[in-house]
Amino acid sequence: MSSPSSANSFVDGKYKTYLLTVGSSSRTPPSPPKSLLVATPVEEGEYPVVMLLHGYLLYNSFYSQLMSHVSSHGFIVIAPQLYSFAGPDTKDEIKSTVEIIDWLTVGLNHSLPPKVTPNLSKLALSGHSRGGKTAFAVALKKLGYSSHLSISALIGIDPVDGTGKGKQTPPPVLTYVPNSFDLNKMHVLVIGSGLGEIGPNLFFPPCAPAGVNHRDFFQDSQGPAWHFVAKDYGHMDMLDDDTRGIRGKISHSLCKNGKARGPMRRFVGGSVVAFLKAYLEGDDGELVKIKDKSDDGNPVEIQESEVKN
Repeated sequence: MSSPSSANSFVDGKYKTYLLTVGSSSRTPPSPPKSLLVATPVEEGEYPVVMLLHGYLLYNSFYSQLMSHVSSHGFIVIAPQLYSFAGPDTKDEIKSTVEIIDWLTVGLNHSLPPKVTPNLSKLALSGHSRGGKTAFAVALKKLGYSSHLSISALIGIDPVDGTGKGKQTPPPVLTYVPNSFDLNKMHVLVIGSGLGEIGPNLFFPPCAPAGVNHRDFFQDSQGPAWHFVAKDYGHMDMLDDDTRGIRGKISHSLCKNGKARGPMRRFVGGSVVAFLKAYLEGDDGELVKIKDKSDDGNPVEIQESEVKN
């Protein structure tokens, strides 16, 4: 892999983007299994595809700014609304995610702007919080669910596998055995929040508790795997600045937060872009800078940085 001079991934890229929704009852043939929010470049071309799975009881629309950031660097970003309400079991989310991945080959092209083509040979799966757990579960083919499409890269954004060690939600993903995730050399990025292990007050528990969070997902992952932790930012700080409705308001108070969402959102978006550029396009210049803490454009202080080759 070469290390040419890379554009700053922490700021918006060169592509003009467009946000669109595709309903599960859409007339666009065939409609997806779940409603989708899609961020796409509008310029003619072929672009890699990134699927983003939302966190517990959150709306996909809460990630629109993050999605637009990643898309502006030349990616089609798809965020399904996997559910409105859900219990602790993620079986249905795993099944739905696989069904949506299968739908991409027959339905995505019909939902995009003219002359914008998805490159499904470069497909990345990502997820935040419980969505991060679901993304890992899909990549690991938990419960026997698997897509005919290959996943090229896997990204966990402050992933969580329950409320604490020994209290994993079904089906459990973490094994607590280092390098035990058999992902067939799939490239992995795990991003953590420095404040995720701290509760917002005496009455609420941490949103990303120790024993079921990013450190454990990285520990269980085989290389090549990257792990970045943003100091002084919380579990919800990559969401949009304005998250409306009751759930949106709760997202500002449920977890321990940093001073503002913008820096963490740009860090997550930039790290995702740098990782995808490295493993889908062969340009690891920006990713190496992030790991070495030598990127002057990084909007946050990196608390931890680890790599498994």
